[in-house]
Amino acid sequence: MSVDNSTVLVTGGTGFIGSYVVEDLVEHGHDVVAYDLSTDPRILEKLGVADDVEIRRGDVSDATDVIRAVRETGATHVVHLAALLTTTARENPRAAQQVNIEGTNNVFEAARILDDQVERVAWASSAAVYAPPTNYTANDGWVTEDDLVYPDTLYGATKEYNEHQARVYYEDHGVSHVGLRPTVAYGPYRETGGSAFLANIIEKPALGEPFSVEYGDQVIDWQYVRDIAQAFRKAAFAPDARLSRRVYNVRGTVATIREAAETVEKIVPDAEIDVSDEGELPWTQKLEMSAAKEDLNYDPEYDLETGFSEYIDVLRREAGLEPL
Repeated sequence: MSVDNSTVLVTGGTGFIGSYVVEDLVEHGHDVVAYDLSTDPRILEKLGVADDVEIRRGDVSDATDVIRAVRETGATHVVHLAALLTTTARENPRAAQQVNIEGTNNVFEAARILDDQVERVAWASSAAVYAPPTNYTANDGWVTEDDLVYPDTLYGATKEYNEHQARVYYEDHGVSHVGLRPTVAYGPYRETGGSAFLANIIEKPALGEPFSVEYGDQVIDWQYVRDIAQAFRKAAFAPDARLSRRVYNVRGTVATIREAAETVEKIVPDAEIDVSDEGELPWTQKLEMSAAKEDLNYDPEYDLETGFSEYIDVLRREAGLEPL
């Protein structure tokens, strides 16, 4: 058993962020179950922890399966990450509601029914609840958890709904939970998504390919995936008495796309990156996170250079190139 007899069930545990959350939990002495529709251990193997976790096939949209998984694994904590992301949700709206909303309900139900076993649910909300940056012009665009939310995607709307149902499960049933609102994580083994161009700023130059990108003067929250992982661990284990709220903003390093490109050029001297200021991004990126720092003791460990360097070295090793 783990050092503190805790067992953490991570839904979506074989995915990109989920695999890093699993790695982080294992490194901190916890027993971990990766619960996912996909039992492909590829990312867990690359992170060197596949042999240290139980991989259990399961579907969060199946209430009976979720409850059985939590009960049979003896999970004392759940980190709930499984979801259909923005593009997939847009293309499959009914499935998005089944996975994102009903799936999250099933996790909270399991915690309610097994209340003598489950101590905390840490779960992924999203900065997508904030949506258009034009709605947040006060305070130089910095957004706090107390600002109104305006999701303009189905994905964002499912996350907003989940914040409401999480509050009800806490207030009516005593289910201890902490939700996090991350933006976009970057790092090795990320699946292609709607923000793939952000990864390409790093990935293409790392492998010697030129890359052109717009939005150069626009601010992005560059969240290295290992920082997201430590945030979920801390959300899972922060004592209730420390919490001033139940949903927290978390972020990494706020920098423009041009600044990010310059950081890549510093690491990869022969990088060819063409940056223009055309276009406008539809995301809110400047999340104020003093509450997460104070209550969860969350502090990003990776700045742009350390995060990009680690990412680039992994990419180059996998491509048979010398690390930089």
